[in-house]
Amino acid sequence: THSMEDVRFLIEPMIKMEFAFVPGGRFMMGDTFGEGIENEQPVHEVNIDSFYLARYQVTQAQWKKLMPENPSQFIGDQRPVERVDFDDVLNFTKRLTEINQGRFTFLLPSEAQWEYAARSGGLNEKYAGGNHVEKLAWSEENSGGSTQPVGKKSPNGLGLFDMSGNVWEWCRDFFMEKAYQYHENMNPLCDKENPDRVIRGGGWNTDAWSVRCARRTGFPSQYFGSALGFRLVLLNQIS
Repeated sequence: THSMEDVRFLIEPMIKMEFAFVPGGRFMMGDTFGEGIENEQPVHEVNIDSFYLARYQVTQAQWKKLMPENPSQFIGDQRPVERVDFDDVLNFTKRLTEINQGRFTFLLPSEAQWEYAARSGGLNEKYAGGNHVEKLAWSEENSGGSTQPVGKKSPNGLGLFDMSGNVWEWCRDFFMEKAYQYHENMNPLCDKENPDRVIRGGGWNTDAWSVRCARRTGFPSQYFGSALGFRLVLLNQIS
């Protein structure tokens, strides 16, 4: 028998969500290019355990399979679902876990997992997949003023798409400006209660500076917008 770690890509059986294996390792988290703002400092070493991350932002087609209505502004089955608040995302995640009947659990990535995966497993990449933003990301320069179907730009080194641009992505952490001063070395997660959650990746309406891997900001958990969606982590429950 194969362990899950032998499988580079995995398809969740119920709504066919595709996941990529992110091998564990250590990396320097934060603004390694010296182009960011204070909340991306200090650059610090973080160790991340292996995990699986969705290759694409959750699409409207996937959302509609589990949820009563599609809240998105820019309608299209293969476009990312947007205008979802943090509770909406948790409800979707809970339903996906339930229909998989104990085989898998799904949750949002921590911001450390997110940045490590965006940077192709902790490489020193400015954008997710390298330094050529046009090839990798939908931003205000090229999006035409809306979201775009997922997976149309080049993937990063792990086979993940749209980690830079298209829509921002909710993360699990509460947002703190100074989070990096308090990060644990191993699998850090900011769980200090706060009205804001971390969002990552930039969107179709942001400049190239905001689609950098290191860029981090917070958003009130009950708010939503047409440039904010999500992707999920998959945990294997079968030993």
